[in-house]
Amino acid sequence: MSKTPKLPTVREFLERFPDDDSCLDHLMETRYGKRHECAKCGKPANYHRVKARRCYECDFCGYQVYPTAGTPFENTRTSLRDWFHVMFMFTTSRNGVSAKEVQRTIGVTYKTAWRMCNLIRQYMGYVDGDNSLGGKGGGIVEADKAFIGGRDKLGQDDKAVVLGIIERGGEVVTRVIPSKRANHVIPAIFKWVRPGSRIATDEAGAFRELSEHGYRHGTVNHSAKEYVSGEVHTNNIEAFWSHVKRSINGTYVTVSKKWLQTYLWEFEFRQNLRKQPHLMFDLLLQSFPRPAR
Repeated sequence: MSKTPKLPTVREFLERFPDDDSCLDHLMETRYGKRHECAKCGKPANYHRVKARRCYECDFCGYQVYPTAGTPFENTRTSLRDWFHVMFMFTTSRNGVSAKEVQRTIGVTYKTAWRMCNLIRQYMGYVDGDNSLGGKGGGIVEADKAFIGGRDKLGQDDKAVVLGIIERGGEVVTRVIPSKRANHVIPAIFKWVRPGSRIATDEAGAFRELSEHGYRHGTVNHSAKEYVSGEVHTNNIEAFWSHVKRSINGTYVTVSKKWLQTYLWEFEFRQNLRKQPHLMFDLLLQSFPRPAR
């Protein structure tokens, strides 16, 4: 059995990206290539760096290209190396990275650190995407609801309802939904689980209609302490939820409903790349789409 490649070290990161120039060069080469057709003059051109600006200029007509355009770094005065460093932290952490930790590490204000973390989480969600799960030839899909949060200032139950769907041996999809009722749960499953899939859940009423919609549905009765029935169980999705909740409580302490989905995207990204953790950082750096002309 081959071993999972190791995560890159901080020393390797610092050697690869020692300054802002190396980060900008990487963005330019990744998004445009060392040589490409100029959008203005139409000639295959080399581009040279414009001094004191985050842009490169066509050798023929002087048309300028900004490699940070359309990325989280576009409208920021924070150095690119600091951005890359925080992205590196996110991809080498198992339990998340708090804004306080970013503030201490790169020496920015808490407001700046929070904004950086928020944009990186959103970008992780974009890069990871949401693939359809299951199918007639796919693995068993497990679905389970989680309740994240606590009580509000008036003492009312203010937990967010989240649906998690995971394919055994495959990927996970999570979504914050308005309620635990079937009219919110079933449409979400329709959206991300292919028709005809084998699907395992607990006996919650929200899942009862699944077999009527063409899914091969099996359940376990947790209230009767039944956790496995042949191939039917929800151990994988429950393990994922357990990790998410421990990480939120230990790293973030509290998460607002407004931004909860971005935190879930972060955990989805790591879960879905768990077998190739050494690719997480490079995948983030290489996935910025080239702006349309």
